[in-house]
Amino acid sequence: MCSLFERCVRLAVVAVMISAWPAHAQKPLTARQIIEKIKLQIGAPVDPNTVDTFKAGDPETPVTGIATTFLDTYDVLQEAVASGANLIITHEPTFYNHLDETGFLKGDPVFEQKMAYIREHHLVIWRFHDQWHWRKPDGIIEGFTQAVGWEKYRRPYEQNAFTLPPITVGQLAADLRAKLNSRSIRIVGDPLLRVTNVAYLPGASGEAKEIKQLERDDVQVLVAGEAREWETVEYARDAAAEGRQKALILLGHEVSEEAGMEYCARWLRSLFPSVRVTFIPAGEPFQTVGR
Repeated sequence: MCSLFERCVRLAVVAVMISAWPAHAQKPLTARQIIEKIKLQIGAPVDPNTVDTFKAGDPETPVTGIATTFLDTYDVLQEAVASGANLIITHEPTFYNHLDETGFLKGDPVFEQKMAYIREHHLVIWRFHDQWHWRKPDGIIEGFTQAVGWEKYRRPYEQNAFTLPPITVGQLAADLRAKLNSRSIRIVGDPLLRVTNVAYLPGASGEAKEIKQLERDDVQVLVAGEAREWETVEYARDAAAEGRQKALILLGHEVSEEAGMEYCARWLRSLFPSVRVTFIPAGEPFQTVGR
């Protein structure tokens, strides 16, 4: 039997151990606390018009796990629940438009079922778009660069411009398709054109940014997410027809940015080592049709 003195010593040791435990070991971080720490780490300017806001759920919910994704589709939400994650960090909108406006969706069966699922499983949705792009370096560009193995080809002071070993446009597209696990990459221009100078613009950067890249003498091929077919696509087609060494490779919006959200998961694990962080790919929305 232990003496009273020994019991007191043991209780004192336990008390010291408990007091030494980090706060998050005693009480899980809330979704709001996690997001505030992310914002602090990014150090981006405060923009009152940012789309980086909570889209659904209670921000005071204790977090059981984090899931990052390019887009929180219904499938992604189900997989997040199965993995034990209740904070979903999505790069793109939850509700089918850039601002996640839902007024026009009231009563829509697809929207209502998605919202019911979010409520039923006490999920919290936060969009991480503007600040992930504002990060230095841009989180999406960094993830893409690592995924395709272009770190050593990046030009100094330009995070989205690369000088590759000589390769044809067709070979470059095939290499990107394999590394990014894509099934819907498209080429505008001559697939046999031999190139070294490449620029990359993720997502839907818009005609002005895309054409500005193609105008450059030191850019032969632009690798982009998506473009309106009567804008940058036709500009690239005319440039090729005029005999200029120009081509456009369209990866698709999801393919062009998904690696950036996988990189986001790795970054968050270093920021929150005690929280389980999972990357869940949204996957391409399009199916290919066999010939």
